[in-house]
Parts: sequence; C-alpha cells; structure tokens
Amino acid sequence: MSEVILQEKTEKGILILTLNRPEAMNCLNFETIDTLQQVIEESNFDMSIRVIIITGAAPPEGKKASFCAGADLIERRTFSDDQVRRFISSVRKTMISVENARVPVIAAINGYAFGGGTELALASDLRIASSNVLMGLTETSLAIIPGGGGTQRLPRIVGLAKAKELIYTARRIDAKTALEIGLVNKVVEPGELMEAAMALAAEISQNGPIAVQQAKFVLNYGSECSIGVALPMESKAYEVTIPTEDRMEALVAFAEKRKPVFKGK
Repeated sequence: MSEVILQEKTEKGILILTLNRPEAMNCLNFETIDTLQQVIEESNFDMSIRVIIITGAAPPEGKKASFCAGADLIERRTFSDDQVRRFISSVRKTMISVENARVPVIAAINGYAFGGGTELALASDLRIASSNVLMGLTETSLAIIPGGGGTQRLPRIVGLAKAKELIYTARRIDAKTALEIGLVNKVVEPGELMEAAMALAAEISQNGPIAVQQAKFVLNYGSECSIGVALPMESKAYEVTIPTEDRMEALVAFAEKRKPVFKGK
C-alpha cells in the first residue's frame, strides 16, 4: 500500500490513518484520495477494528502544521476538464466511504484544514481540533464550490444559515469559533491532540462493537428520514443487538460487578 497514507493499529482495535504528504501540507492528490478510500473500505472487513482516527503528518521543520489543506492545486493545474471531473468524483466517493465506515471515525485536526480537508473532517463522525487550527470551505475564493459533500454536510452540522455564510465568504475560522458553532466537538492544545483523540477512541472501543455500529447506522440514516421512518429503523437496529453474545456478556458482567469483555459477536 502506498506511503501517502500511514497505518497503525493498536491492540485495542484503534486504527490510526495519517495523511502523509507533509511537504505538500497533506493536500489531496489522486493517489492520496484513492488510497484513503481503499484503506477505509478494507477496514470494513477487519472485525478487530473498533474506531478509526484520521490525522495529518507532522510538518517539516519551520513549517506550520496541516491536517489537510485541500486539493493539491499544483497537480490540479495540470488537469484537463475531464480529469477535474474524475478527481472530484473520486473525492466524493472517498468522503462517502469515510462517512459510511463500519466503525466511528474521529478526525484529529492538527493544523490547516481547508476545502477538502474540512470536507474530510465533516465526513468523519467526530472532530477534535488543536487550538492552532484554521479551517473552512474556501472553494468560492477559487471560483469553484465544495465538491466533496461540503455543501450538504456542513449545514447538517452547523445549520443552513451559518453554512451559507461560511461557504459564500470562503471564510477561514479558528478552532475557538469552530467549537462555538458546533463544527468540532472539542479543542485541545496541539501537544495534547492525539492523546485526546486516543482517549475518545478508547472510550468508544470499550463498548459493544455491534451496538456502536448499529447506533452509527441508525444515526446516519435515520437523521435523513422522517421520524415515522426513523423510529422503525431504530427498532430494526436494536433487533440486531438482541441475539448477540455481547449483550449477554454485558448482563453477566453487571451481575458479577465487573467490566464486560466484548468480542463483537
């Protein structure tokens, strides 16, 4: 697998994916976006994985940190119109893969996150930012619009009026503002980012894997439906958890006053 995406899996089933183009501010080129999609889709078949964390590689000495500064504009300048269409299609598919990953995805935003970088964070389930972060959907300043789902995911997170303001103005916002509008879940100091992301991942991974997966499924899809459709969807998702070994383990562990040991079965 290409080195543009580094992979590390912990004993607790936390998969850390690092965008590894620090010399290019971890920007997205064809290779990076295609590799990320492959890695995410492959992770869906590894039942030992409980949570995924996505972050950016540390910057070269003397440079500012970047989670992902968007599309690689140097590469983009060489594209024909058809190649641009193909690239945006690949970006869109990859963001959908991230959003629909079997397990929760945490974006550990460690620096600049513009355009596709913010879209990658939006496609993740949860977002933790370091205090030095600047982020935004800046595409209109380049005479284009967000093409990786940003026009749809941002308003679902921060509200339509605020999303319009941010997209129309191509405004870059700091971590404090992102937290205030609900774009990120938490802000920490740069040196504490991965520790905070790992702590959140560990908190999630200690719970029943099948239950977390079903909760993600119904949260993602139910939020797009009327409540009359979403509530039966919740009932069906609950049904999946009833015959599992993990549910019985939870009851036994409660009776024995110990922590349950879940196996995802």
